[in-house]
Amino acid sequence: MSKINKIQIKLIKSSIGYNISTKRTLDALGLRKMNQLVIKNNTDAIKGMIFKVNHLVKCEEIKWHIF
Repeated sequence: MSKINKIQIKLIKSSIGYNISTKRTLDALGLRKMNQLVIKNNTDAIKGMIFKVNHLVKCEEIKWHIF
């Protein structure tokens, strides 16, 4: 049995008025609309993107068990 750590990311605030790099980071995460949820693998790259836009998103860690 292995564990796969995933992160659920929800866009809670609009990116209007923010820097273009912030908007591109949200696009790279797959977030385009308000209240949209995406599930990503818990990697260092994703954590870095979340850290950059943490004022616009809400995150929650999900642990899945695969048999």
